[in-house]
Amino acid sequence: MATLALQSATARFSNSTTFCDSTYFQNEDRIMSQNQIPELVDVARFTDARGQLGVVEAAGLPFEIKRVYYLFDVPIGAVRGEHGHKKLQQFMICMNGSCEVTFNDGVAQHKFTLENPSQGILVPPGLWRSIRFTKPDSVLCVFASHPYEKEDYLYSYEDFLTWVKEEKDAAP
Repeated sequence: MATLALQSATARFSNSTTFCDSTYFQNEDRIMSQNQIPELVDVARFTDARGQLGVVEAAGLPFEIKRVYYLFDVPIGAVRGEHGHKKLQQFMICMNGSCEVTFNDGVAQHKFTLENPSQGILVPPGLWRSIRFTKPDSVLCVFASHPYEKEDYLYSYEDFLTWVKEEKDAAP
C-alpha cells in the first residue's frame, strides 16, 4: 500500500506541475529551460485523520537532487540569498511560516510568497535571488541540482549582470 501511495504521489506530482510542459536541454553541463521564469508547483499531498503527508520525489523534478538544505531560525525581516547561480537548479518549499522570494533575470523581477508546504517554486539557473523571512519560525527547504560549488555562485549583483550579458552575447 505504501508503495502504491508513493507511486501515485509521483504520478500526481509529475502530471500536475507546469515544469513538465517546459523543454529542458543539456548544454555543456548547464541544464536550462526555454522559459527562464520560476514556476509555482503544487506538491502532491495526502490527508487523513492523522494529518497530511507531502511528497516530493526525485523523479518528479527536472533535475537529479544532489543536495538538500534548509534555512531556519532566521529573524523576521532578515534577507538571505542575495546571489545568483550560473547552472544550479532548485526547488524551494517553505515548510513553516512565510518567505517572500524575489528572482531577477537581469531584466525582470518575479516575486513569490511561499507560505504553504504543499506548494514550492521550481527555480531555473541564471537567476539572482533574494529571500525575505516574514513570519517567526519560518523554515525554507531547498532541493538543489548540484552540490555546493563556489564557482557557480555570483555574489555581487554587478558581476551577475555582467555574466547575464555575456551569456546573451554568447547565445546562438
